[in-house]
Amino acid sequence: MNSLDLVIMGLKNLWRRKLRTFLTILGVIIGTASIVVMVSLGFGMSENFKGEISKMGSLNTINVHPPYDVIWEGDKPARNTNKNKAFLDDKAVADFQSISGVEAVSPMQESYVRFISGRYYADIPIKGIVPETMEAFDFEVTEGRTLQEGDTFNLVFGANAPTMFQDQKSMMGRDIFYYDPEAEPNVNVLKDRLVMTFDMSYGMKMRGQDPNPNAKLYNKYKVKGVGILKPGDYEKDYYVFMSLNQLEKIIEEREKAESKISGIKPSTNSRNKNKYDRVMVKVKDMKDVQEIQQQIKDKGFEAYSLTDFLDSMQKTMATIQAVLGGIGAVSLLVAALGITNTMIMSIYERTKEIGVMKVIGAALSDIGKIFLFEAGIIGTIGGLFGIAISYLASFVLNKLAMQFGGMGPDAFNSKISIIPLWLAISSIIFTTVVGLVSGFYPARRAMKLSPLEAIRTE
Repeated sequence: MNSLDLVIMGLKNLWRRKLRTFLTILGVIIGTASIVVMVSLGFGMSENFKGEISKMGSLNTINVHPPYDVIWEGDKPARNTNKNKAFLDDKAVADFQSISGVEAVSPMQESYVRFISGRYYADIPIKGIVPETMEAFDFEVTEGRTLQEGDTFNLVFGANAPTMFQDQKSMMGRDIFYYDPEAEPNVNVLKDRLVMTFDMSYGMKMRGQDPNPNAKLYNKYKVKGVGILKPGDYEKDYYVFMSLNQLEKIIEEREKAESKISGIKPSTNSRNKNKYDRVMVKVKDMKDVQEIQQQIKDKGFEAYSLTDFLDSMQKTMATIQAVLGGIGAVSLLVAALGITNTMIMSIYERTKEIGVMKVIGAALSDIGKIFLFEAGIIGTIGGLFGIAISYLASFVLNKLAMQFGGMGPDAFNSKISIIPLWLAISSIIFTTVVGLVSGFYPARRAMKLSPLEAIRTE
């Protein structure tokens, strides 16, 4: 008996009991769809969480900070007296650059300044960065350009920073202002004249007098916006960036002004040995982030990256997916029992037929192959239709999430159910294997039937 004969005979046997075959396949469809949809929800949560993390910054970037001055002994704080304390200086930056797998390193200084443009003002955090490293750290602009070597008072604005400019007259007497990131900016930071200062009262006139008697000590800098960054990164959207060397110079000028005001010279304690507030380290391959991060910690620094959150999330998501998949697997287990029951019932109904096949010389292996083929085809067809229904259910769930999610504009771009191609293919293969395994016992039973007893059966 050749393979084609086996296939034709198997299909005829399934078609002979159409309703029972349909109900058995339906069980496989429900089981497959249950597993796939449940697991797809886990993938959806994982991808959405990963997307939220990526908005906080690059997953390949390690942020390095000086070691804490205070450590905890039990529940009490104590001064860190480590004599070999590490400092964020040029030596540390060079050390980070020498680590294998590091793509780029940029020290950073941060401060808070006031910008004035006509009657509008904005108090915005400013960060100093090495201009040549902006491309490596994924700084992309929607308008203008990024910083270049030689830039001094040229600035790059985060996507939402321009919307922070407020009319100073309308803000008189108010402690808090509210701004809409979607609103049209009051100031064109690429074209309008801008003044920057550390005097946070600059431009605020009350009764014709400047409220800050020491305002003259702070320098006023004419600056120019040269670019606006793409939105979507919380570490960039609400900040302004300028050349690190230039920001260091004007911070020194601010410290001198503040020392004149207070009459106290700038502190020379250990904290001032940290030349930089933090250092960003870009790793070439995300798989190496944790290893390089640990190397930096071993040097005595505090280091963290978004992969810390990602690792924790992936462990949680794996547990959730296992639970959801287990719930769906119960349905497939019931379907497997249904396949076994269908095949056993088929043996009872075809006992005489099996006996005749044995008497006329059919090989035992051929008889077994017929039952295995029938069980396998039930699993395969059930898997195919189960995947089709899974994609339909996933589409409906995502549409409902878009309409009723209520999570802002990003909700319309997110999916709560994601079915990767490999999951669909694996599911079809798995249901086919389940069908074959379920049909193994009935096939063995058919092969062991006595030919004479089978022929006598009515």
